[in-house]
Amino acid sequence: MDPVLIGEILAGLMFFGVIGFLLLGFPVAFTLAGTSLIFAMIGMQFGVFGLNSLTAAAGRYTGYMINEVLVAVPLFIFMGVMLQRSQIAEQLLATMGKLFGNMRGGLGISVVLVGALLAASTGVVGATVVTMGLISLPAMLRAGYDPRLACGTICASGTLGQIIPPSTVLIFMGDMIAGMNSQAQMSLGNFAPQTVSVGDLFAGALIPGLLLVGLYILYILFKALVDPQSCPATPVPPDEKSGLWMEVLVAFVPPLLLIFAVLGSILGGVATPTEAASVGAVGATLLAVLRGRLSLSVLHEVAKSTAVITSMIFVILFGASIFAIVFRQLGGDSLVRDFLTGMPGGAMGAMITVMLIMFVLGFILDTFEIIFIVLPITAPTLLILGVDPVWLGVMVGVNLQTSFLTPPFGFSLFYLRGVAPNRVSTGMIYRGAVPFVLLQVAALALLFLFPGLVTWLPSVLY
Repeated sequence: MDPVLIGEILAGLMFFGVIGFLLLGFPVAFTLAGTSLIFAMIGMQFGVFGLNSLTAAAGRYTGYMINEVLVAVPLFIFMGVMLQRSQIAEQLLATMGKLFGNMRGGLGISVVLVGALLAASTGVVGATVVTMGLISLPAMLRAGYDPRLACGTICASGTLGQIIPPSTVLIFMGDMIAGMNSQAQMSLGNFAPQTVSVGDLFAGALIPGLLLVGLYILYILFKALVDPQSCPATPVPPDEKSGLWMEVLVAFVPPLLLIFAVLGSILGGVATPTEAASVGAVGATLLAVLRGRLSLSVLHEVAKSTAVITSMIFVILFGASIFAIVFRQLGGDSLVRDFLTGMPGGAMGAMITVMLIMFVLGFILDTFEIIFIVLPITAPTLLILGVDPVWLGVMVGVNLQTSFLTPPFGFSLFYLRGVAPNRVSTGMIYRGAVPFVLLQVAALALLFLFPGLVTWLPSVLY
């Protein structure tokens, strides 16, 4: 039997084997590395894999650990966890609720706007959904909101951290796509390719993120018109109106200044993402000090949470590195390339295929698992076919954000289920998420039809 064919068969079986073991509940990092090593041994028996290929794993992983761009990840996570401790979300939501309380759907719009601000402040989806669920869901239910609309709004707003900078997912994708794009361009004979940075991805994701915020708000306004009982007004008592604007100023100015300092310095080219992340971490700590929330015990908890989350991500990255080495050595990259280039419609047909695969995998895998497994084996072919790297990264981000919301396995739905009261059923959460999933799909379609929504801002800024 042809050794090339044997290798490709083993690569395909390895991919589905990883998915199978993950469905059985095995830890992600160990599943990736362990399954890959099993198939590496099988490949050795058939003479299609050399064990010396794994010697590259140590150097590759060391490269990840000393990568200056990826240093931004723990710093942004620290910033997000510290902002949670400073209770910025509670104050923002209470203030926004008063500001928009006199209009139908005002509280829902407040939740969307606060979710967007938290996304731009923290970039951590799980933390945002849980925080918003604990704070805003009881308030919306007390105000008489339809539980389905309330749950859908919270889940959708919480997932904005996936795409609105400074998303940790965008940081990893930016670093990965930069290297893949350079290799793809050199394989095409372009030895001086235009570089792609995390800043490019941040700039490219800004308009799509605001587009999603706008679509969410339009949907809530539509519900207020056609079904006023689902999102009643929550008028502010007269005695609380006098100092409202000062309250707005106090609640909004500190987080907005922090967002402008972090994102503005990156998009303006003043600082790298890592430098901006360090400013964000210090700024979040200062906010906690100003709010009287900082103590040694809080600092210990924040540092511990940051270490746990960062370790989890990098351990998955280690397993994904082993997977990528074995998959390529077995000839899996050739298998994927032949599959994608054989799709009707050329580059766009291949792009649609990859988007569909990622969307389906989003039902069962976490975002980091998908980008570490699927992106390295599909993105090089898409880039060779001429797909814009920034557009690719943002499309993947929005696509995976959609999978966070999609019943029955959307992670955002599970996060909210964990903190929702018993009178809010799982079915209510699922039904509430469906309209927002459709809005996400509409946004994906708009970005597909009008790539300039992604590529315009980076081309202007850089």
